[in-house]
Amino acid sequence: MSGDHHDDALISRRVRRLETLLEERGVLSGGALDEAIDAFLAQSSPANGARVVARAWVDPSFKSRLLADGTAAVQELGYMEGSYQRLRVVENTESVHNVIVCTLCSCYPLRLLGPSPSWYKSESYRSRVVREPRAVLAEFGLALPAGTEIAVWDSSAETRYMVLPRRPADTESFPEEELAARVTRNALIGTAAV
Repeated sequence: MSGDHHDDALISRRVRRLETLLEERGVLSGGALDEAIDAFLAQSSPANGARVVARAWVDPSFKSRLLADGTAAVQELGYMEGSYQRLRVVENTESVHNVIVCTLCSCYPLRLLGPSPSWYKSESYRSRVVREPRAVLAEFGLALPAGTEIAVWDSSAETRYMVLPRRPADTESFPEEELAARVTRNALIGTAAV
């Protein structure tokens, strides 16, 4: 884990240098940059991803569009406007459980999942979930049946992933808002079930 702190420090220095250059060249003031980041983060939440999932659970047509072209489908709901990344949504089924990682850094659909948890960025998670996904999921408290295939999806700068969890049993009569309230960020990453 000590490598994570080194990587974070290196990234922080690079970001600060970029901010300094933008300010020195008059491209952007420090205050404007802070305002832009705050505005972006204010609109970034796992509640957004949860609303996408709940809509997919209640609207089969939306679900089909979401699985075919995640970016376009979430844009219908007002998310990822102007995003240059492609969003791919992978569906958990009775026989396949999906989990997301970014092995190179921590690429992640921020607008839909909120700021990434520290464990997602850790070298330990990034390397172990690829090699031993069942053990890592068990550490999160998710024990899957032995016959369940685990698909690990590696995000990149171009393509981000989100899991469409399985809808909980006996929720057919639940309204969309109540369904969304059951979806957690970890379920959207695949380290938990709903």
